[in-house]
Amino acid sequence: MTSVITGDIIGSRQQSEHWVEDLKKILAPFGHTPSQWEIYRGDEFQVEVTNPEDALLIAILIKAHLRSIKSDARMSIGFGDKTHQAERISESNGSAFINSGELFETLKKQKVTLALRTGNSDFEEKLNLMLQLALTFMDSWLVQSAEFVAVAIENPTLSQEELGQKLGINQAAVSRRQKRAQFDLVMNLDRYFRKQIKQLIVP
Repeated sequence: MTSVITGDIIGSRQQSEHWVEDLKKILAPFGHTPSQWEIYRGDEFQVEVTNPEDALLIAILIKAHLRSIKSDARMSIGFGDKTHQAERISESNGSAFINSGELFETLKKQKVTLALRTGNSDFEEKLNLMLQLALTFMDSWLVQSAEFVAVAIENPTLSQEELGQKLGINQAAVSRRQKRAQFDLVMNLDRYFRKQIKQLIVP
């Protein structure tokens, strides 16, 4: 089983030209382009996350990085198999790619910025409802909150004090940002998702 994130930048035409470079920097840690991630058709992108348990947190991390530069994306996460490995991820195939692509086409209509599809409707209904609730605050993260979320996800072992050193702020300010971003809720959602997806992977 693998997972695929398909996304596009919201309002990319209204943004400054350097957002493509920013997006490349955000996606670079997730492997090689264009085999593991790719930006195509101007403002769309795709990332394969080979460990499905990491998929949700990576999508949230991408969102946090984008919100920290006053941008955002619509993203769908598809889970399933990979039956064809092409040189470019956008030309690879399998149920993970189909689930991600088909769901992505419906996001605008659904007015949601993040959703997932596994082929298991009970699982999807539960998790997508939780995601919609989480998006009520994630969609409105301001720059400072989003910066905190990105740094905290990328440095899971650091204390508040150490995160403060990275962000150039004191421990009390870190604590405030953590609360404002509802970060503990985000991590609880990720933990729940990991537990559930594990059960889906194991036959």
